[in-house]
Formats: sequence, C-alpha cells, structure tokens
Amino acid sequence: MPLNRESRKGKWMVRPDGKDKVTGKLAYLTDLTHPDMLYGKVLRSKYPHALILSVDTRAAAALPGVHAVLTAKDVPGLNLFGIATPDQPVFCDSHVRHMGDAVAAVAADSLETAAEALALIRVEYEPLPGVHDPESALEPDSPKLHPQGNLLHKTHVSRGDVNPAFAACTHIVEQTYITPRQLHLYMETEGGLFVPEDNGRLTVYSPTQHGYKDRMQLARILDMPESMLRIVSSPIGGSFGGKDELNVQPYGALLALASGRPVKIHNSRRESIVASIKRHPMKIRMRTGVDESGRIIAHETHILADTGAYATLGREVLQFATEHAAGAYRIPNLEIRGKSVYTNNGVAGEFRGFGGNQVIFAVEGQMDRLADKLGMDPWELRRINLRECRDPGPLGQEIVPTDGAFQVWRRAGESPLMKLRGIRSSPSGEPWLRRGIGAAVVMHGGGLGFGIPDPAGGRLVLTPEGKIQAAFGFEEFGQGILSVLTILLTERFRCSPEDLLITIGDTDAVPHTGSATASRATAMAWQALQRLAPVFEAKLLEAASVQTGRPVQTLKTGPGGIHSVADSGAALLLSYREAAACFEEPLVVDTSFSFPVTPSPDPVPGSHFLYTYASVIVEVEVNLLTGKPRVLRMDHAVAAGPVVNPMGYLGQIEGGGVMALGFTLTEDVRMLEGQYLRGQLDTYMIPTVGDIPEFVHVDAIEELPEGDAFGPRGVGEIGTIAVAPAIAAAIRDACGQWVDRLPVPPEQLQRSLFD
Repeated sequence: MPLNRESRKGKWMVRPDGKDKVTGKLAYLTDLTHPDMLYGKVLRSKYPHALILSVDTRAAAALPGVHAVLTAKDVPGLNLFGIATPDQPVFCDSHVRHMGDAVAAVAADSLETAAEALALIRVEYEPLPGVHDPESALEPDSPKLHPQGNLLHKTHVSRGDVNPAFAACTHIVEQTYITPRQLHLYMETEGGLFVPEDNGRLTVYSPTQHGYKDRMQLARILDMPESMLRIVSSPIGGSFGGKDELNVQPYGALLALASGRPVKIHNSRRESIVASIKRHPMKIRMRTGVDESGRIIAHETHILADTGAYATLGREVLQFATEHAAGAYRIPNLEIRGKSVYTNNGVAGEFRGFGGNQVIFAVEGQMDRLADKLGMDPWELRRINLRECRDPGPLGQEIVPTDGAFQVWRRAGESPLMKLRGIRSSPSGEPWLRRGIGAAVVMHGGGLGFGIPDPAGGRLVLTPEGKIQAAFGFEEFGQGILSVLTILLTERFRCSPEDLLITIGDTDAVPHTGSATASRATAMAWQALQRLAPVFEAKLLEAASVQTGRPVQTLKTGPGGIHSVADSGAALLLSYREAAACFEEPLVVDTSFSFPVTPSPDPVPGSHFLYTYASVIVEVEVNLLTGKPRVLRMDHAVAAGPVVNPMGYLGQIEGGGVMALGFTLTEDVRMLEGQYLRGQLDTYMIPTVGDIPEFVHVDAIEELPEGDAFGPRGVGEIGTIAVAPAIAAAIRDACGQWVDRLPVPPEQLQRSLFD
C-alpha cells in the first residue's frame, strides 16, 4: 500500500519528541552543563604512523586553570577499547597508528585554557613508513601495524564448484567495483558530560547506541565494577552506527575521576572527522556467469575492505558483506572470499547498511551487465533468478520463509517509471540533458547474526502514579522508537499516550535488552510485547476483579484505567492509579530472550534468520556538460511486514534514500598518506534539500507468510542499500556509461555534444 498520510488515517502519529526537536527546545546530552564543570580536550597524533619516544606534560600541568593532564600511565585498568575486539588504545604510549589516536587529555576551567594546555604538551615522535592501501598492506614486506600482522579477518563461503560451472556458462561478466569511505555526519558530534557522584559512582551522559556495552567497556578501562557506572545514552542527535563504538567516553570519564569534578567534552567538527569511524571503503571483484536462458550458474566474489588502524566491528561488517554478496538470487555454484585489512587510514566501522551497501552495488551491477550481454530486459533477468519463498538463506542457512523478493520485484515492475526506460532527452529540450531509468533489488538481514550475543527483552511496570511504564535498553537517536513504542502499547492496551511512561537509554532504569542497531529495535520491541503484555494484563485485570467484584472476563484495559467489556463508552471502573494501589508490591513483568537466529545445525557465524526485501526504481537526469547526475524521482517498495509507525517508516525510507544519494554521487572522505584531505564540511559534499528527488514514493508490502511469528521487521537500513545500483543503472540508461566506482566521477559522464 502507498505510504502516506491519507492512506494511513488513524495511525499517523506526530512524534512525541518532534516538536521539541524542530523548535530547538530539546536538550541533547552534549547540551548538558554543570555549574562546577571543567572542559576536556584530547591531544591527537601528529602522524598517521610513528613511535612515541616521550611525552612531557609538565608545562601543561603547571598552567593555571588546568586540573588534570592524563596519559597512558594514568589509565587504571585496560588501556584498550573496541566493541568486539579491544585493540584500540585509550592513550597510545609507544605507537600511533592513525591521525585520530589519542596521546593525552586535559581538563581545565575553560576551553581556551584546555586548548592552551594541549599546545604545551611535548610529544617526541619517530615517524614510521605508512601503510595506506589494503593491497600493499598484505605484502610480506609491508610494515606490521599489529602483532598478528595487517589482516584483521578473512571469510570464505563456498557452494558447489565454480570452476566447471564457469566453463559451462554462455556469458560471463567480470568487473571490479570501488566504494568510498563515508562520514556518518550526524548533526550532534561526539561528546558528553561526566559527573562524579558523592557515593563514588560516575554518571556518564553521552550519546551512544550501546549504553550497556559502554558501561562494560568503561568498567574495564576504569577498573571499576559496572554497578558503579551509570550510562545515560538518550536522546542522541543522530548516529547511523557512528556512535556504536566508544569515542570520547574514556577521556571524559578518566578526567572526571582524576579531577573530582564534572567534565564536559564536545568534539568540534574537525575533531569528529579525524577521530570518528567511517563507512568501510571496499574493492569488490566479481565474476558472474549465466546460461543461455539467463540463469545464474556461477558467481565468484573477492572483497577487500580497508578497516583502518583498529578493528571496532570490521570483522562483523566483512561477515555481513560476505553473506550478502550473492544478492537476492538463487546461485548453485558460488565462491565468496573476503579480507578486512589494517592500514594507517582512519578507522572504519559500523555504518547504516553494515557492508550491504557496498556489495549490493556490485552484485546489482553484475545483473545489469549480464542482461546487456544477453540482450535481455534486466528486470526480467532478475525475476528468473530471484530467491523463492522457502529457499535457504544466502549461506545455506535456514531462514524465515518470505516471498519478499518477488513481492518487491513485482511492485517495481508496476511503477510507471518502468515504461520510461530507454535513453531520452529532457522535456526541457536542452540537448545536453539526458534522462534514464534504473532499478535494483536487495535483501537485508536483521539482527546481529548467529554466534554474536544479541540480547532482547523488556519490562512493563504499573507505577504507583498509575502509569504503564515500558522500559527497554535501547536508545532514541532519531529513528522514532518512542513513536513505535507508543503505538504498540496504546494498541495493545487500548489506552491513551498519557497513560504511558516510556523509559529508555539509562542503564540505571532499563533492563539489558540490546541496542537499536542492525534494524532490530521495532522487531525486538514487538516480540517482547507479545511476551510481556498478556502476563501484565492478566495480573492487572485479576487485581481489578478483586477490587471491583466483577469477573475478570468482563474487564478490559482502556483509556485511564479498567473498563467493562460490555461498556462501549468511556465509563471508568478503576483508574490505573487505583489499580496500582491494589498491589502490595508494584506490578512488574520482565522478559528476556535472544533475537531470533537460524536453527540450522551447522550455521555460518554471523548468518541471519530474519530478512527484509526492497526494490528501488529511480529516474535520473544527466547533464553531459558537467557530468552531474540529478535524481528526479525515487520509488521504493519494501517488504518488511506490518507497518507499526507509518510516519516513522516513511521517514526511514525517505531519509535512508537521501543518505544513499551522498554515498552514490558526492561523498568520499579522501585520504592521502594517512592524512584527511577534507577537515571540514566546506569541501565534503552532502545532499541538501535541493538534491532531494522531486517525488519519493514508498510502497509498504505488509503481508507475511501464514504462521509467521516474528511480526514487523525493522526498516532502519533497507532504504539506503539499493539506491546506488539503481542510480548507476539509470545513468547507463541515460547516457550509455557503465558506473563501477562511487561516488560517480563526473568526468566519466562529461561529453562533447559535437563528438
């Protein structure tokens, strides 16, 4: 069904946090202050690769107004962090590996004094040869950045036998695809307020997607029990995966404990660009073969990912890319190999799409090139190779049955844009403008995958004040989870939003239910409430039955409290406050489970169980004089199960599509010899309002196979993934040029009209 306000009357909900956000009234965590606070700053490396011979902080410590100067020797616990692989030093003491490495930190009365103190710290370096290309990093004589070498991780998936299969192919396409390093570019840069409490605890107010994971990592660094740390992690001014990993938290925490004063740190945009994680740049070589009918017989992929100086989730991103490198297609013979490599470039890590964006650009490009060789409609070629409802997953694992691939293929085929395919001039009549249509399909796994801890759950409480409190351990960073929870709860209990108290993003107040990452929050919340709500409601109605003297089966929850089933009006028998008073102890219901994973007897680590599907079809206008493509229209069809929050669903798909425009057309964090060439946003081109397509259509396919017990899937990532290959196909349709590198080089599309 088309997703718009008119089609969803009655379910279109204004975000609870929307007004405060658009008016600027909402206080983000980096907006917080404390009357007694100091200002923290971090000294980063002068070189992308060097030995540290000495660090002299005496002059900085003697500067009036400075209250703490810290280096590696001041870390009481583990001087390393990393959400999965702790290999990044909090403070480097002997060796720096990229420009974002921290060497020292200071806390002072003012930002100016803190900056002056940093300038007084004397660090003696011995520069070392750098490793700036992942291919050269794997050479035997390349400098070794870590004791185990420069290979973080490698993957290998094989099915059938590709060599004889390729020999039997009628057509083979072999192509190398290059994708860029990309900034998350959240509006709120990394920061936070770190407050030592009178009872010896430390409260951390810092935007992060992983409050409990931050607590675990900080406890190791500070050598403190986790119970002595409170992490407040919402609201967040954007993340997209970029705040999944620790950033300034170790420095703020250490400075606050060392000075005994609250410390505020807030990165400038330049500091953020240097120190933050980015999307993995990848080089993907694919060879794909088909028979005379267009059936894919063999597929071979080699992925080379530049993970930068440290691991963060580079291993997991590579596993995800490997799993998705065959796309949404049935392929009997495949060989997929991947390597994630350390370099002295900026650290690459988790980013919306998690490696799927890169490989889907490549595999969909293969489909278009194969169709060209076959002389076949590229959309028809996709149809005859699409996965079917009960096919196993890409790695042979058991997955939840879904007909999503065919559903989104069919909806895209029904788009009026499909009738416009073929090189044509702009209606404006300018001969240098050409228009084309392109389309792509994607399947995307939700959750963290098999073998990776992926806790889920939640808690419902009837508070003494008469509120139904829902507590979850994830965060709100713009994705609209507050609206999702409000809708789920009001529909389940037939109550009003005023009856609810939603608590998230505070480790002192919520259970450990995992984070809002990997498109899992909506699915996890729905599944948790299927477990929580019946038990909670039964206990509530039992207490109300005793209090009112009415049979349980005649009672129901509703606005304000307990109502009679027979009464269709608003008559209230017992308010929620009065019901809460019926309990000697507060009514609390908890559930804890793991996010669903494949029950395959021999699953591949990281493989997924729940998948979402989408197709994207775009109309592009290419200016042959400037080489600049412009996206005029973008249609999405998404098969993700029932829509919980129409406004949020639409916002995720539209917003994801616009983010993908940057990945496809303009964004590239260029580096030269380990140095960032763009330190601000004046030369880093992101999509603006003027670049958004004139028309974006989102078609939500809500049907799930009969018996599906897993409910709605998340759509936080799916809207970003198929946009790049669809635009590449449209450019080919418009001006005949194949695209194999992102962002699309304008010079490749420029053409003299007199040639």
